[in-house]
Amino acid sequence: MCFFSLCDEQNLRITRTEACYALLMALWVGGFAHSIAQVALIVRLPFCGPNQLDNFFCDVPQVIKLACTDTFVVELLMVFNSGLFTLLCFLGLLASYAVILCRVRGSSSEGKSKALSTCTTHIIIVFLMFGPAIFIYTRPFRAFPADKVVSLFHTVIFPLMNPVIYTLRNQEVKASMRRLLSRHMVC
Repeated sequence: MCFFSLCDEQNLRITRTEACYALLMALWVGGFAHSIAQVALIVRLPFCGPNQLDNFFCDVPQVIKLACTDTFVVELLMVFNSGLFTLLCFLGLLASYAVILCRVRGSSSEGKSKALSTCTTHIIIVFLMFGPAIFIYTRPFRAFPADKVVSLFHTVIFPLMNPVIYTLRNQEVKASMRRLLSRHMVC
């Protein structure tokens, strides 16, 4: 999210084009390496037991639970791979927003207000998306009662909230909502 927002036309004055391309390349290479590592770890596991998952979605930690061998080492590698990757992406996004906010600190009050508003919304979305992901991927694969709830929020609720939050930032939508509410308000 942030890597692309850093590279939009308004922020090109702040961030050099080469830095944007480097960030995008790091994103692509990192995602590819992450996926290949996960596939390499799972492809060698023997699967012979029940093939039912006790969760809402099928993800790598869930598939590893289906293996009929001791998966402790694979679990540790996956926590290191997924958990560290998720945590580093989260911290990288927060650092990029900190840089943006520091750079606009000297701007006009209108520009500062707009940047603060935009970055605040982005940071809320980052916390909503990465919070559950960090909970899911940075711990051993033991089942907790909250796993299904966190999985549901991570895969359904928070992605649905993203367009709602950004839509409500639109001035025309805000004006329409005010008109709609004022018509239905009882004095």
